[in-house]
Amino acid sequence: MPAPKLVKNLKIPGVKPPERACNDPNCPWHGHLRVRGVLLEGVVEKYRAKKMAVIRHDYIFYVKKYKRYERRSNLIHAYVPPCIDIKEGDKVVIGETRPLAKTVKFVVLGKV
Repeated sequence: MPAPKLVKNLKIPGVKPPERACNDPNCPWHGHLRVRGVLLEGVVEKYRAKKMAVIRHDYIFYVKKYKRYERRSNLIHAYVPPCIDIKEGDKVVIGETRPLAKTVKFVVLGKV
C-alpha cells in the first residue's frame, strides 16, 4: 500500500489544506507548484472548463479627481487542483504562480 501523500504547509493565514490527496504536479498542496506574489479573494463566476475557473475579484479604487472611491472588479482565470471542491458562487482564495497557460497565472488555494 503506498504511503499517503504529504501536504505542504503554505503558511497562508485563513487557508486550511484540503482533506483529499491528489497526484497533480500543479497542485500547490501536493505537487511542485510554488505560490508567490499576490493573494486575492474572489467569487467563482464560472467553473465549466476542466481544472479552470473564472474568479471575480472586487476591489475599491480611489478617484483622485473627484476625491471618492468606486467599486471595480476583475475577472481572473485560475487553475483548480483536483483535491479542492468548489462550485459557482463559492468565495475562494487564489494565489499568483508562474504562468500555467496563456491566461492562467493564478491557482485556487481553498474556500473561505
